[in-house]
Amino acid sequence: MPTDAHDLRHHGDAEVRDDGAALVDLAVNVRADTPPAWLREVIADSLGGLAAYPDGRRARAAVAARHGVGVERVLLTAGAAEAFVLLARSLKVRHPVVVHPQFTEPEAALRDAGHSVDRVLLREEDGFRLDAAAVPEDADLVVIGNPTNPTSVLHPAAAVARLARPGRTLVVDEAFMDAVPGEREALAGRTDVPGLVVLRSLTKTWGLAGLRVGYVLAAPETVADLERAQPLWPVSTPALAATEACVGPRALAEAAHAAHRVAADRAHLVAGLSRITGLRVVEPAEGPFVLVRLPRAADVRRRLRDLGFAVRRGDTFPGLGGEWLRLAVRDRATADSFLRALERAVASADG
Repeated sequence: MPTDAHDLRHHGDAEVRDDGAALVDLAVNVRADTPPAWLREVIADSLGGLAAYPDGRRARAAVAARHGVGVERVLLTAGAAEAFVLLARSLKVRHPVVVHPQFTEPEAALRDAGHSVDRVLLREEDGFRLDAAAVPEDADLVVIGNPTNPTSVLHPAAAVARLARPGRTLVVDEAFMDAVPGEREALAGRTDVPGLVVLRSLTKTWGLAGLRVGYVLAAPETVADLERAQPLWPVSTPALAATEACVGPRALAEAAHAAHRVAADRAHLVAGLSRITGLRVVEPAEGPFVLVRLPRAADVRRRLRDLGFAVRRGDTFPGLGGEWLRLAVRDRATADSFLRALERAVASADG
């Protein structure tokens, strides 16, 4: 089990938790200006049913229909984070492996459940691309993000699927896949990959981090195992209403439009970053965030806070060090203001 000093429980919200109102937030990967008014109305309308216990059947059926699978392959969860805990507590595995750098909660959940976790560290010189040969053949649980947080790398679906083996559970965190135009390289909805478990989150695109909305897509026997580990009524009535709404035709069309807008805004941000001397962007970036490497990143991050901007430190991700920062994609006006502040922060750190 790794015993290094990475803080696996540090997340982007910590960058803005205390004085976030005074900062422009580029630390948290939740789409700005969300939830939209129509979704807030759906959630508000659900409050009239709070006296009754939550009934997830309609939301579960809606998720199943959205991905073209049977309801027995769907488990609704209080965000993707709950799914990691359920997997860690329910699966009987001997050799779990987490592919890093990636979201740290899967490893934290596994370690909390008493598992000894091996890490596969993807390399900067390879563009943090998946190296399937680096995954031990005897691993019976493999966890990978796609697109990966924080690298913004989108792995080919075929390459990820090739990690599947008889007797192995392959967990693919697709929390940011709906921010990819066309959701290309998605494995959600696939039933031909043995041991596949796909996790989805609705909190990022729809701004529902405070409501906790997510789901699991897996074989019926895996869903049943995870469901037995859940408490009764794990997803609230407002969260169920939001889930049903966010997988409907209107929401899917809006999310598709937002994905194209994020791609354009990301390209604008990357172009500006490329003009800053000494800074390197991990490319091609495909998620609603970018990973950058620059000298004295910790000093730059502190100076950015003084200038009114919060960004995500990268040194809490295994495989990264103190010279890395993750930047959420925002609209062009915000990006331009940030780039001016970043140039000042870099110059100040260099001085």
